[in-house]
Amino acid sequence: MIARARDRFLALVALTVTWMLLWGVFSWLTFAGGLLVSALVLAVFPLPPVTFAGRLRPAGLFRFAIRFMTDLVVASAQLAWTAIGSRRVPHSAVLAVRLAVRSDLNLTLCAEAVSLVPGSLIVDMDRAEGILYIHVFDVHSPEDTEKFRQDVRDVEERIIRAVGSDTEIALLTHLGAERSAVPAGLGEGGPK
Repeated sequence: MIARARDRFLALVALTVTWMLLWGVFSWLTFAGGLLVSALVLAVFPLPPVTFAGRLRPAGLFRFAIRFMTDLVVASAQLAWTAIGSRRVPHSAVLAVRLAVRSDLNLTLCAEAVSLVPGSLIVDMDRAEGILYIHVFDVHSPEDTEKFRQDVRDVEERIIRAVGSDTEIALLTHLGAERSAVPAGLGEGGPK
């Protein structure tokens, strides 16, 4: 009960701050209006309970931030080259990637991180199964698709190692050991 009240209070604060930033005016009237609108939104459209069970890990957050920025720059350059300089016709695909940790928070963080990198976009997700369906730009071979799936799994691992719980990190370690034991060519969905 206390955790739910804390989550609702944090949502109220975040919505109010967003309201004030959108208006660009920091006054008592804007603040009161933001509180009123935020309370109304939370009452009419209650958010599902998403609790943060992990903890912030500074080293993991730093690694995630550096790699995310690198991915942004590299993907932007690749996309620009494909659009302007390359003479080959790009192909796209929609891939299903099953995540190791199926919490709503992990699904959301992974979906946002993947969608923010140019060349990929989340088109759907299956919450019950923990699957992200991702539209990928410039995919030419089965090796490209498997590399992209592994890239998404790597993003998830960096997120979990940055903000995950000890249980989630142990699950990733266990799954990593299992995946390395699977023979080449076998993986998600069976033989390729």
